[in-house]
Amino acid sequence: MDCPKLIERLPLYKSLANTLEQRIYNGDWPVGSALPTEADLCQNFQASRHTLRHALQILEINGLIFRRQGAPTQIISRQKLRRFTQSFNSAVDILSYPRDTYRENLVEEYIELDQAQSAMIGGSVGSSWYHIGGIRKRREPEEIIAWSDIYILPQFASLTTDPEHPQLMVFEQIEKKYGARIARAELDVYTLGATPVIAEHLKLKTGDPCLVIIRRYFDDQDRLFEVTVTYHPEGKYTYSMEFRASTEV
Repeated sequence: MDCPKLIERLPLYKSLANTLEQRIYNGDWPVGSALPTEADLCQNFQASRHTLRHALQILEINGLIFRRQGAPTQIISRQKLRRFTQSFNSAVDILSYPRDTYRENLVEEYIELDQAQSAMIGGSVGSSWYHIGGIRKRREPEEIIAWSDIYILPQFASLTTDPEHPQLMVFEQIEKKYGARIARAELDVYTLGATPVIAEHLKLKTGDPCLVIIRRYFDDQDRLFEVTVTYHPEGKYTYSMEFRASTEV
């Protein structure tokens, strides 16, 4: 059987997850059966093991498979779990720091994504990005509230020279200066012990807990144009959301 081509405009793990979900829905792997081994799936879909595991994590979250260490992955449903959605009226609703804060850039550089950066950002290995690393501070009283690693497409790099850059969110600048509007966003939230580098920036001890928020912004062509990875020290940030049940089947 010919393997379906992955959707190139999505991150590889998302494309692979969509393809696997469709195969499960079509009954290629019936409920109660075992999913092919990771080695077979990697070979059949020409995917790295890291990409595959990220895709399988999505299937597990969606309630399609059950994974247990040392045992085959089982198909447990053809239908996704009922999901809840977060709605927003503007890009600012996704991420809006108080206007009495500002960012102080300490790193600005052109980079090509390595394997780890590719997995986190969603861009392909070797693709070119512009990296901005900076501390976000509150003005009064002056206080460090976060460290951000911001990755934008290279053609947007000149925005850091704008006088208003420290006060604005980068996606606001991109929209204002280049006309790229957010049509879709992805959000990952998790906790992580501070690495030595992050701990130094945030004046923490290595291993101190941080709230990490990754935001990926896509334009109306579904092109990824900005990724922000922000590290918040414990007790410095609260993320509040309101959810409504989706009417989609």
